[in-house]
Amino acid sequence: MLRYFPIFFLFFFISFSNAEVKNKIIQNLEDTDNVDFAFEQNINGKIEKGSCTLEYPKKIFCKYIASNNKILVSNGKSLVIKTNTSFYRYPLEKTALNLILDKNFLIDKIYNITETVVDKHLINFKISEKDNEISVFFDNKTFELIGWQNIDLYQNFNITFLSPISKNRILPKNLFKLPVQN
Repeated sequence: MLRYFPIFFLFFFISFSNAEVKNKIIQNLEDTDNVDFAFEQNINGKIEKGSCTLEYPKKIFCKYIASNNKILVSNGKSLVIKTNTSFYRYPLEKTALNLILDKNFLIDKIYNITETVVDKHLINFKISEKDNEISVFFDNKTFELIGWQNIDLYQNFNITFLSPISKNRILPKNLFKLPVQN
């Protein structure tokens, strides 16, 4: 009987540690209303950079650096991607961002799935919902969302890395107003 005690203790410790990590990630998400961050996005090998402001639930404004004045905006219902030469509007619910930008959805999923630790620095949750499969990554020390990967509407493999700058600041009123087509 005593020879099984170390195995039980190790299993209990690992389960407790995993639950503690999940709780810290969930608490961090619950405490976050909005966040500003720089990003680097790799879509099928094409790298784009910029900065974003995300406001829960489901609002985001991103301005890309050196890419034809590209912006991405969601008002919580629609998603617009606009450049000097193009304009695309999608129902947000048809995109993976609909799930990523919904902290209540993320919290619910995190409660119910098992995480994977990657290189001791990242905590990964793989989420499958309807036609979307998303991996979200959190920092193992700060418990901040630091990125995601998914397949986009055009079947492109998309990896996005975040560098949090600030949380819970007062945001301009019209920041998430959708641009119009020229």
